[in-house]
Amino acid sequence: MWDDAFPSFLIGLREGLEAGLIVSILVATLVRSGQKGRLPQVWTGVLAAIALALSFGAVLTFTAANLSGTAQEAFGGALSLIAVAFVTAMVFWMRKSARNLSTQIREKVTAALGMGTGMLVVTSFLAVGREGLETSLFLWTTARSAGEATGPAIGAGIGLVLAAGLCWGLYRRVLKINLTRFFTYTGEVLIVIAAGVLSYGLRDLQEGGVLPGGHAYAFDLSGTLDAGSWYATLVQGVFNITVTMTWLQVVAYAVCLAVVMTLFVRGVRAAAPKAKPVKAVENTEAVETSEAPEAETTPTRNRWLLPAALVTVPAVVAGVVIAAGGGKPAAAATVTVSDDKTQCGKGFATPQPGRQTFQMHNAGSKTSEVYLVNPATNAVYGEIEGLAPGTTRPLTATIGSGDLAWRCVPTGGDAVTSAAVHVTGGGQDVKAVLPVSEDDLKGPLDQYKAYVNSGLADLLTLTQKLQSDVHGGNLDAARADWLTAHLKYSSLGAAYGTFADLDKKINGRADGLPDGVNDKDFTGFHRVEYGLWHNQSAADLTPAVDQLTGDVADLIKAFPTQDFDPGDLPLRTHEILENTLQFELSGDTDEGSGTNLATAEANVAGTRELLTVLQPLIQTRSPQLLDTVNAEMLRVGDLLAAAHHPDGSWTPVQQLDQPARMQLNGATGQLLEDLAPIPDLLEIRKSA
Repeated sequence: MWDDAFPSFLIGLREGLEAGLIVSILVATLVRSGQKGRLPQVWTGVLAAIALALSFGAVLTFTAANLSGTAQEAFGGALSLIAVAFVTAMVFWMRKSARNLSTQIREKVTAALGMGTGMLVVTSFLAVGREGLETSLFLWTTARSAGEATGPAIGAGIGLVLAAGLCWGLYRRVLKINLTRFFTYTGEVLIVIAAGVLSYGLRDLQEGGVLPGGHAYAFDLSGTLDAGSWYATLVQGVFNITVTMTWLQVVAYAVCLAVVMTLFVRGVRAAAPKAKPVKAVENTEAVETSEAPEAETTPTRNRWLLPAALVTVPAVVAGVVIAAGGGKPAAAATVTVSDDKTQCGKGFATPQPGRQTFQMHNAGSKTSEVYLVNPATNAVYGEIEGLAPGTTRPLTATIGSGDLAWRCVPTGGDAVTSAAVHVTGGGQDVKAVLPVSEDDLKGPLDQYKAYVNSGLADLLTLTQKLQSDVHGGNLDAARADWLTAHLKYSSLGAAYGTFADLDKKINGRADGLPDGVNDKDFTGFHRVEYGLWHNQSAADLTPAVDQLTGDVADLIKAFPTQDFDPGDLPLRTHEILENTLQFELSGDTDEGSGTNLATAEANVAGTRELLTVLQPLIQTRSPQLLDTVNAEMLRVGDLLAAAHHPDGSWTPVQQLDQPARMQLNGATGQLLEDLAPIPDLLEIRKSA
């Protein structure tokens, strides 16, 4: 975790210090000019910039989560390249601007003061917003390359806190820092890290099919080095150098490092003679941070000392460890994956208890899944999906005492299980995932189908009542009955994927249609909603409500014959509320009724129904998870109920006050986090 934290720590420290200096200079300029009353305008802009950065990170995460596996690789790779460009531009800009930062900011503040309140807010927002966006993008990229968010988040948090402390110390004249030297040295480190991010991003683009050469390896040391060892983890976490790299990765890494580092160091050398004392941060008693006199006379070769050490020291240390016999331990030897029972698990020696990393090599001709299991109980300790022929990937698992075997599952083939080995001496209680089969999900699926069938029958009755209201010209009654019918449909969330094209007809949106709300293909509940709340006549609404009723009737006939994949049930526990957060709580689906929060409540009810039928399976695998989810469901339900008024009306989501809206979004986001493990927990896995 700590090796993954270092790049984010450096970004948090450097960007935090840069943004903090800007804010400090803004504040000091106002204090010196006797404009303390304008400080809230600065803080307004700063908070808006922070909100923008957090929102940007959330958008990146949400967008990636809704893409296919291949598209995620391409998306992540493209953003990695953008992050490299931003960070490279940032280190060059700060190397050039560190000496004059105070003067530049003071000039902007002076101009803003002469232009009114709004301009000071905009000035602080723009000054901090750029740093925030750069930080969000690079932190998102480093977290993705690390494969987990805890280490990068801790590193970034420590860096930001330290940066805030440094800025406070500068402002209060507690300490002095040579800013030019600080940004020079951290810039050199970041260039090395950025070269690694570039390499990682190119690998993502190769795996996403955007770039060729995905199997043209410059080296593959997976049979020699342990990818889970401390030295390999350190080098990979900090520099993104892995035991297996393609030619494109290696060439891009070397060229980026050589070209960018050379330009950066030459720029530092060219700027050194011009060094002058500089004011880093000013308050009512200006704080001086001066260039050290020896900066002008330092030999040029010393400029290369830090970047050269960054590249050579990890390589030398790794070489010494390997030479001393610190290569791959037996527990991490390459294990064969194959549909041949005699080959599946070949190379697997009895491991030691604890956290282990195995290099899984697919020697077969088909893409395969592979599981580390207890053959008696089928409990799963680790797995890899989509292991292509001829490729090697690490599998990390925590092992306790007991029997272990490998289960190889080729695409379209039968699962085979290797011979078991017995592990002894494990003192810790290691949790494994009990596999779920299609038979296990058959009972919950039948229960849910019965729920949907009953709900569809009620839905037809409700839409017929809505149809009768419109035909009779009673549009006030139609508005009330529209909401009742729409909420019934919204509570059937897990079946959306099964409804297929009929879902688009019944609950489709106008977004993306050529003529928007006037398009002939805009049909269903939202089409009727638009008409009812935009003063369309009963005659105008009659065709739309007739088609809606007919589509519901067609759905009732079609549903019993539609293919409902059992694996969709666990997925929908997360996806229903994911759509709620994206569409309902954003107000995107509101066509005038202002009832998004009512729909969100119906979505929560649909999720609760799913959890009810899946409860026995979840309870035996993670009982504490159900307790957490149920508590969070209750919290979200209470927040939604607060928007429901005694007269039956609902507060439109756009009219919620900001604290209430933030609280609801936060609670829903937390509930999604709590629900996220369920699809993996109840994933269908083959057994031999």
